[in-house]
Amino acid sequence: MNRKTSSPSPDDFWKDDPGHPEDSGALQRYVPLAVRMRPRYLEEMVGQKQILGEGQLLPKLIRQNSFGSLLFYGPPGSGKTSLAEVIAHETHLPLIQINAVSSNVNELREILQTARKNSHHFTLLFIDEIHRFNKAQQDLLLPDLENGSVRLLGATTHNPGFSIIPPLLSRSHLFHLEPLAENEIVAVLALALRDKTRGLGNTQCQASSDVLTQLAKFCDGDLRRALNALETLILSLPMGTILGHQELAIFAQERQIRYDADEDEHYNTISAFIKSIRGCDPDAAIYWLAKMLEGGEDPRFIARRLIIAASEDVGLGDSRALSLANACFDACERVGMPECALNLAHVTVFLATAPKSNSTYTALIRARESIRQEGIQAVPLWLRDGNTAVAKQLEQSQGYRYSHDYAENISGQEFMLQPKTFYFPKKIASEISIAERLEHWKERKRNLQNNHGDVSS
Repeated sequence: MNRKTSSPSPDDFWKDDPGHPEDSGALQRYVPLAVRMRPRYLEEMVGQKQILGEGQLLPKLIRQNSFGSLLFYGPPGSGKTSLAEVIAHETHLPLIQINAVSSNVNELREILQTARKNSHHFTLLFIDEIHRFNKAQQDLLLPDLENGSVRLLGATTHNPGFSIIPPLLSRSHLFHLEPLAENEIVAVLALALRDKTRGLGNTQCQASSDVLTQLAKFCDGDLRRALNALETLILSLPMGTILGHQELAIFAQERQIRYDADEDEHYNTISAFIKSIRGCDPDAAIYWLAKMLEGGEDPRFIARRLIIAASEDVGLGDSRALSLANACFDACERVGMPECALNLAHVTVFLATAPKSNSTYTALIRARESIRQEGIQAVPLWLRDGNTAVAKQLEQSQGYRYSHDYAENISGQEFMLQPKTFYFPKKIASEISIAERLEHWKERKRNLQNNHGDVSS
């Protein structure tokens, strides 16, 4: 290997700050590789074939300049900002970019007012992280979107159904971007290594496809992160170096998976975790558990969801599940990480492999639905509390038959004025015997009522 000892001097990575005069004392700002390598035309966009592929709607709208307001929803590094800039370039429309994190109502008012004055052409307003705008700020956009003063390009990593107000959603066309595939990221990384104008070609560094593939795996579909990582690795090496697995291993030690608490990745992962348990797949359940733990999720949050699953999904299929789940939460409180991860794994596998029954969950749903649709039944007089003087005067609790005085605790008495059935046991595990026992009790109750007449009071 021909290794040169001099370090790269990528002068092209720096640009004069436009806010300062171009003289010897002018400040310069660094332009990251991910920004330099951004696509300029639709043809340069990578991935997202589901919205940008041949025959799809979005490219037609862009080329015909016939689109309204657009919302791009997807994970970090999937190309939302790049797509907005490509649209501006393809349509030759002025683009104003703001970030909802740092913007405010006053800035937004000024932008919209300027756009109204420039009525001879459309203005594209790109709002990154638009989910950070509160309802009032989002409401402020509506009149100008309605009259066409601006066309909104919004980017969000949050589910728009929760983070964008309905009137804004109804005035926009939503496009969902997916994480980029490994081969798509590898292609861009290889291009960045070759490109001498915008990329790292002047460093004369190289990397095998195997190394680039491994780097792409580390970045979880986030192209920006992959390009930033490649740049960091290459600029840390002498010119002409071949980037190898040893250098990549050092980067891997610093790696953090894409997992943002309280954002979509948080909710999507816990959803996959619970559905894997429900679907009796311990391997998938353990995988999603590991992802949450590696991402720094609060173990108590996971334990709380296990308690819910113990009753909602396992239920009477194996009633030990609830006790174990509660014990797991207690362990997370007492022991904490990293050791309580073992408790979480224990209960996760137990719940995933336990027989499942949602019969108690569906029974509750049926009962609540009955109350909503038919109203509340009054408590039968014979079941009401009869301990006070007023209650005795009203003859409350009179006629109640103490169940323990009867064989098998079945007195034949009713416990609703209009008896209804909400619980239907499943024919699995312990519920088989529950179903048999209930049917026996119902038959005994019917016989008592037939032999002794109405025993509801």
